[in-house]
Amino acid sequence: MNQHQTNKLAWEEAYENRKDGWEPEEVAERIRNQPDCYLEPELLEALDDINLKSATVAQFGCNNGRELLCMFSRGVAKGYGFDIAENMIQAAAKSAELLEMDCEFVATDIFEIGEEWTERFDMVLITVGAITWFEDLRQYFEIVARCLKQNGIVVLQDMHPITGMIGVKGEERYAESEPEKILYSYFRKEPWIETDGIGYMTGKSYSSKAFTSFSHTFSEVINAFAQNDLFVERAEEYDKDISELFDAIEGKGIPLSYLLIGRKKY
Repeated sequence: MNQHQTNKLAWEEAYENRKDGWEPEEVAERIRNQPDCYLEPELLEALDDINLKSATVAQFGCNNGRELLCMFSRGVAKGYGFDIAENMIQAAAKSAELLEMDCEFVATDIFEIGEEWTERFDMVLITVGAITWFEDLRQYFEIVARCLKQNGIVVLQDMHPITGMIGVKGEERYAESEPEKILYSYFRKEPWIETDGIGYMTGKSYSSKAFTSFSHTFSEVINAFAQNDLFVERAEEYDKDISELFDAIEGKGIPLSYLLIGRKKY
């Protein structure tokens, strides 16, 4: 069993331990009342400059579909969400049904997205935490580029790579008196293996199946774009925490998140 398969089991377990607010009915009701509620303000600001009216948009690593469903507030006509966790895909489909949105969800490993999806999308959306589960970013963005139409756009919003150097609450070396202290190498190659669950989804720490993730430098992300003819049109960095992990150092001049927009030219 490879790391993607073990992560699948861990994510499905996490969703089974979900806290209030994650039920399809709750997600649908919140989007019905505030159509873009699950999208970060910085992402919404960037989307204002992209014409998505009648567009077909995919999200790689769509989780329970809540962010992709919010994209319909920008004029999107059709959505496709891809995620490895089957129970989250089922929940996403239920939310779309309740909202009567034209959105299809597919349970698959991103690396196994087939040729039938080649040049299907005007935009691919990738949000916080999605790429950390993949060691090979060149292969990841090769699939993104293949699935985009010519002149299609990829929008990536994520935690800044520098956050991989900083500890978080609950880690043995973390000190509340020095929340910004550097504990790890920026160039770390060995994977992170965690067995204490996914707190933002469950609201608790629990003994879980193993999650395996990887750190990537900013240059690795940029190079993965370039190697796949995805030309960066916009790059922004923020000292805003979008991960719920670094609130103690938010707004203090440390880069905590970033946004990249690339376009497929060939």
